[in-house]
Order: sequence, then C-alpha cells, then structure tokens
Amino acid sequence: MKGAFLGEFEQLVLLAVAHLNAKGYGITIQREIRRRTGRSPTLGAVYATLSRLEDKGYLVSSLGESTAERGGRAKRLFGLRPAGARALRRSREALDRMWNGIEPKPRAEEP
Repeated sequence: MKGAFLGEFEQLVLLAVAHLNAKGYGITIQREIRRRTGRSPTLGAVYATLSRLEDKGYLVSSLGESTAERGGRAKRLFGLRPAGARALRRSREALDRMWNGIEPKPRAEEP
C-alpha cells in the first residue's frame, strides 16, 4: 500500500496547481502555497515535487510563451490531470474518515 496516498506537500502542490487553473509554473505555485498556508517552500522542493507528480501521471506540463523578463525562455505551465484530481479526492476522503468522530485531546501532562 506504500505510495497509495499523497504526501502532505504533494497535496499542497496539486491543490496549488488546481487553484491556478493550468496557468501555474514554479514560482506562482510556490507563491500560492505561501499565500494559502503561510508555509514558504523552496523553489527546488516545488520543482522536485512537480516533476515527481508529473512522472506519476497526476500533472501535465506544457511550455508557455517565451518572455523577455526570462531572457526569451518559456515558462513550463502545469495542469491537473484526471488522475491527479482522483488522487486528491482519495486523500481528502481518507483524512475525512480518520477525522470522523474524533476531536483530538492532548494527553494530560505528567507532574
């Protein structure tokens, strides 16, 4: 069953891609995660995760228009594939099942 569930950061990256509606690239995905979670991932972590998720078939990428600000290089834009949407739903459903009927209470502190 190893690998059947998304990791926390994989979920954040997939959700950021979904929010950006196939117009996200490394920096905008990094910013979306920071904006929505307060977490500041490195760009390297974002790109490594994007690559891994694309290899798993959860994302698709394409080259956008080249821009002068990037020295004529094109941005690699990422979009969610149906398998990525399914993986997100499975992860959410698994977490919902784990949360169902529980409100975590801390254990009493030892004296």
